[in-house]
Amino acid sequence: MKLFNCAFFAIILFAIMPVHAKAVVDKNTKIEQAITQAMTRFQVPGVAVAIIKDNTVVMSKGFGVIEHGKPAKVNADTVFGIASNTKAMTAALLANLVDEGKLTWQTKVIDIIPEFQMPNAYVTREFTITDLLAHNSGLGLGAGDLMIWPHTTLTNDDVIKGLKYLPEVSSFRSEFAYDNLMYIIAGEVITRVTGKPWSDVIQERIFTPLGMKNTRATFSLIEKENNNVARAHVPLNDELNVVGGNLLEKFSSAGSVASSVNDMSLWLKAQLNQGAYGDKLNENSPRLFSAKQSHTMWKPQTLLAVSDKATVQDKTHFSAYGLGWFMKDYHGVKLIHHSGGILGMVSKVVLVPEENLALVILTNQQSGYAFNAIYQQILNEYLELPKKDWVTYYYEKQQKNVAKEQKRLALAAETVNKNSAHSLVLREYAQTYVDNWYGEIHISFKNNKLHMQFGNTPELIGSLEHYQHNTFIVRWHDRTLEADAFVNFNLNEDGGINFVTMKAVSRATDFSFDFHDLKLVPKK
Repeated sequence: MKLFNCAFFAIILFAIMPVHAKAVVDKNTKIEQAITQAMTRFQVPGVAVAIIKDNTVVMSKGFGVIEHGKPAKVNADTVFGIASNTKAMTAALLANLVDEGKLTWQTKVIDIIPEFQMPNAYVTREFTITDLLAHNSGLGLGAGDLMIWPHTTLTNDDVIKGLKYLPEVSSFRSEFAYDNLMYIIAGEVITRVTGKPWSDVIQERIFTPLGMKNTRATFSLIEKENNNVARAHVPLNDELNVVGGNLLEKFSSAGSVASSVNDMSLWLKAQLNQGAYGDKLNENSPRLFSAKQSHTMWKPQTLLAVSDKATVQDKTHFSAYGLGWFMKDYHGVKLIHHSGGILGMVSKVVLVPEENLALVILTNQQSGYAFNAIYQQILNEYLELPKKDWVTYYYEKQQKNVAKEQKRLALAAETVNKNSAHSLVLREYAQTYVDNWYGEIHISFKNNKLHMQFGNTPELIGSLEHYQHNTFIVRWHDRTLEADAFVNFNLNEDGGINFVTMKAVSRATDFSFDFHDLKLVPKK
């Protein structure tokens, strides 16, 4: 009887396995179709995708090319910048230090970095390790990012010194505002607690244990002979431009890691297993961090608003930020997710813990619409949601948003007083100006034209053209930055320049160009 039962179940198992395998193939076929469609629609030269289901990698594959116009193909080992997906790794390092008893989530930052100072004395005293990661400091969206983006000569010490001069836009712990600088401070905490650079610590405590052989803390650490490295692309006037040099080296613990989907699969498996890793998981498996810390990092810290449209479309009722991760409910399951973006590259990581499902998407173009379409299509297949063409949905959304912004800019241009004149002769605007948190910005006069150069940022150099009255627009020489800005000169009662403010011209400008936080005064 036992022999009969064993044979019977073997037959059943043999019959079921191909069906399961076929289901995965069918899902992945539809996903691959969506990926290639997204690449075409959004002008993305190369994409790499990995999907993990039930602790098994069911897809790890590259699509397209490393560089537009060249033959080298993207594969599962191609290295991309993962940008802000670095933040979860920095949070994991802190969780590891909490497990070791070297600090707690409630440790005060000033106890580790005595010179740390926020604009408000109370906030400075109360600021904890948790606060560094929760995006609720009271500073604005992307506040101070111009100290690190584009590549600057400023150091972490300069970032720490500049914090106290940044404008507060809300009360402490009251509102969400994405903040890269706090994650840089978090990396400095790790350095001071361990006595080692953050880049060494992440290599020793995450990359090496997990076997992430192609992953590096920064692009500059990638071996020169490694040609399997994606190039970044920016679409401009319907043409793809290869860009480089903006790979977030200065973002360090906030966004400088370079990795591949094969390596990221190892990281995501450890996340799904609450920090445990290895081929055969058991209670004695090595860990990056404890299950307790996994729960802490995936616990909501700062709430985000949820639109009525998201509730109807995605069945989303809550959205929040934890420690290094966003989270929300989505069609009855909890998503743990994050995106990353640098000039010419964007990425997406999504985990669905209760379904033991995870995915990573790395791209060498900066279209968030593309990775959103791809990850939503993957979830559609693996969560077996109602059929939907997400590529078309996001393409139409992109077209609508672009048209809306173009219309707004056109209407604004119609209101410009073309007959207005600037109050001073051009040469009088040419001075060196100083902002308390950024430093010096130089305006020079040459060939009957004004030119602007950010003192600590070589790439931020451009020409000023008159807009109206005492407002100009700086047109950056590097057009792929897509960050032209208004430059407004405020005059005092004597007709001299009192101070200068700036603001991005387009609302589509990346928030890390936080020109609006600058208040430039003439250098004395």
